Amino acid sequence: MIRNGFLGFVCVAVATLSLGGHVKAKEAKQPNILFILVDDLGYGDLSSYGGKDIKTPHIDKLVSSGMRFSNAYANCPVCSPTRASVLTGRFPDLVGVPGVIRTRIKDNWGNLSENAVMLPEVLKKAGYETACIGKWHLGMASPDKPNDRGFDHFHGFLGDMMEDYWHHRRHGINYMRLEEKEIDPKGHATDLFTQWSVEYLKGREKQDKPFFLYLAYNAPHTPINPPKDWHEKVKKREPQAGRRSGLIALIEHMDDGIGRVTAALDDAGLADSTIIIFVSDNGGQLGVGASNGKLRAGKQDMYEGGIRVPACAVWPGKIKPGSSSDRVVLTMDFFPTLCELAAAKVDHEIDGRTILPTLLGKKQPEEDRLNVWVRREGGRYKGGIYYAARRGDWKLVQNAPSLPFELYNLKDDPMEKKNIGKEHKMYKKLHAELNAHIEKASQVPWKREK
Repeated sequence: MIRNGFLGFVCVAVATLSLGGHVKAKEAKQPNILFILVDDLGYGDLSSYGGKDIKTPHIDKLVSSGMRFSNAYANCPVCSPTRASVLTGRFPDLVGVPGVIRTRIKDNWGNLSENAVMLPEVLKKAGYETACIGKWHLGMASPDKPNDRGFDHFHGFLGDMMEDYWHHRRHGINYMRLEEKEIDPKGHATDLFTQWSVEYLKGREKQDKPFFLYLAYNAPHTPINPPKDWHEKVKKREPQAGRRSGLIALIEHMDDGIGRVTAALDDAGLADSTIIIFVSDNGGQLGVGASNGKLRAGKQDMYEGGIRVPACAVWPGKIKPGSSSDRVVLTMDFFPTLCELAAAKVDHEIDGRTILPTLLGKKQPEEDRLNVWVRREGGRYKGGIYYAARRGDWKLVQNAPSLPFELYNLKDDPMEKKNIGKEHKMYKKLHAELNAHIEKASQVPWKREK
């Protein structure tokens, strides 16, 4: 946890040695930031992460152009909490989002805290223009919409899932917005979010201010609505894929969109001055054919398949192409990392830890911290809450509110096949630490009363 500027920030000045041997300051430009968050992409659903029946050349190029993470984790096995962690640098239940924020209050399991300090707010103070394009999913009304929470520009979907990628409705309500204005654009949501991002980047060519573009795709979340031509192409190429072919097509279509966005970045002459982060918000949904590689389970589960995700970082001239890291990284860790490289001051409490030294190829000791995953949900869970906690190689898992806790050693048992049991000393230690976290989170309101 970081308090009151404990984080060491990168200076905006680089020291250079003059001929006379004196050190003088030379201005170094703050990097632009493109943060790409995708929805429900499984750990095994990229060809760069072992997918055999899927072609994702544009994301694979990002992976090979920078640092590939093998131990990156979403902060939750479902959408809203992870998004809250990315944008606040906190465990999501500590900012009022232990579960999914939904359009209907009876099914709503979170409310972004009014006290949460948002990443775009911090970056704006450091001189950044901020934009959110795509899926928001952290509130449908003021004061919780993107323009209320630090984004200068919003062009996207306020809600959770779309019931159709072509018509952009949830429970019959249109949540598409341009800033505060309701809009009703025509086209596939993936294409729209791609095009809006391309247009935004074209508009940045001659701007002096650095930008933070948070691009959040709905894909490949259900419903499985790929464009017909993309689906037909996959069915012809992968006839054995069966039902999975639709998901493959949805992912490949999104990959093509990401390629268009990165091409626009290059065309605008911005690629060399931009850091790109790519990550999924949770694991893949097994019921629609997603692959989480060899990991156990998938979306909604606290096992590795539900929370470990593909991720990479690209920063030309700073992050070594083809590099990799097995460091444990949570989505909340990107908050302090991006603030540090942007020379943006963090003077409030956060839980994320910077990974900038790792990105720059420097030695960085593994964090000695408790990592916690929380999900509250209705339906069959009846408003219950369930958890996972990890310290080092040891992981405590409760995969539903009614189930007992299990203990695994991920170094010896990465597939979580052997439950070590509650007699082990780490079971008791992790339980005690988790209970302390639960006690702290219990003080944070998570649902607005109506």
